[in-house]
Amino acid sequence: MVACGLVAAAGIWWLQRVLSTRSFDWRLAAASFASLRWSWLLLALVPIFGTYYWRALRWAVMLKPLKAKPSVSNLLSATVIGFTAITLFGRPGEFVRPYLIARKEDVPLSSQLAMLLLERMFDLLMALLLFGFALARINASGMAVGPKLTSVLAVGGKLLGLVGLVLLALLLSFRHLAEPARRRLTEALRFLPEHQFVKAEKLVTAFVQGVESTRSDSALVAVLFYSVIEWAFIVACYWCIVRSFTGIYLTFVDVIIFLGFIAFGAVIQLPGIGGGIQVASVLVLTELFGARLETATAFAFIVWIMTFVAIVPAGLLLALTEGLRWNSLRQIGREVSL
Repeated sequence: MVACGLVAAAGIWWLQRVLSTRSFDWRLAAASFASLRWSWLLLALVPIFGTYYWRALRWAVMLKPLKAKPSVSNLLSATVIGFTAITLFGRPGEFVRPYLIARKEDVPLSSQLAMLLLERMFDLLMALLLFGFALARINASGMAVGPKLTSVLAVGGKLLGLVGLVLLALLLSFRHLAEPARRRLTEALRFLPEHQFVKAEKLVTAFVQGVESTRSDSALVAVLFYSVIEWAFIVACYWCIVRSFTGIYLTFVDVIIFLGFIAFGAVIQLPGIGGGIQVASVLVLTELFGARLETATAFAFIVWIMTFVAIVPAGLLLALTEGLRWNSLRQIGREVSL
């Protein structure tokens, strides 16, 4: 994650340098918005909203060791509100969803934080697969790559193998070593006073329960299945966005390559304005696909609106319905992240 963040930060520096050294044609950017095919943009909302449903189903599978029949509607509501919090508050908003699920389903918060870690691992695994596909297609086709993107490819290829190995090691440890680790950690905490030890033991046990689903073959298959479906919906959303632009010409395979690169840009998410995903979009479109900077910038803005901001009205409405306010969501994110 740190390495991906550094790559995204380098991309931000690159974009700032480009904008400072050349004139930006605001009329061309405005023309890109004026010529949008709105029917395709509206259609893009269907798969991107569908991803939240598949995320809720995936979370339900991971929750079953703790609760046999979790409420999918509760999980879907918490997911929509949680992603709204991420858009509004940045990464601290990540913790709103596990907090709401823990409260709604009456399960320990630490177990839901463990599930958040699991979910991020599976999403990162899918991003790695897409990025690997992108690298393979570029190398096989001999596609001309700009000098800025060449360095990203060099770093990305090395990161691909390293992160993949780390993910595999973590999944195997969760599957086979969680219970032994729980026992050893519990024994190591016996020096604490009795009341503190009991509290610490409950936290450790709840965290291990949160990764319990990795021990079941059927649960792992289900989680992987829902992950694939979720990312297929994401690809469909990007395909619709590409079709809505008159100045961006990408084939379906190009869309997958594009998504493979920008999946890591989502690691950097600034409160209210997004972050690395826009920079990665502009970098890939200009350096790899030869798009004009102005058109690429307009496209990146629409991508951010459709994939992050579009859910905010629904999330705020659900939050108000459940008696949550802006400040309470912000406070949840801050308290849980501490």
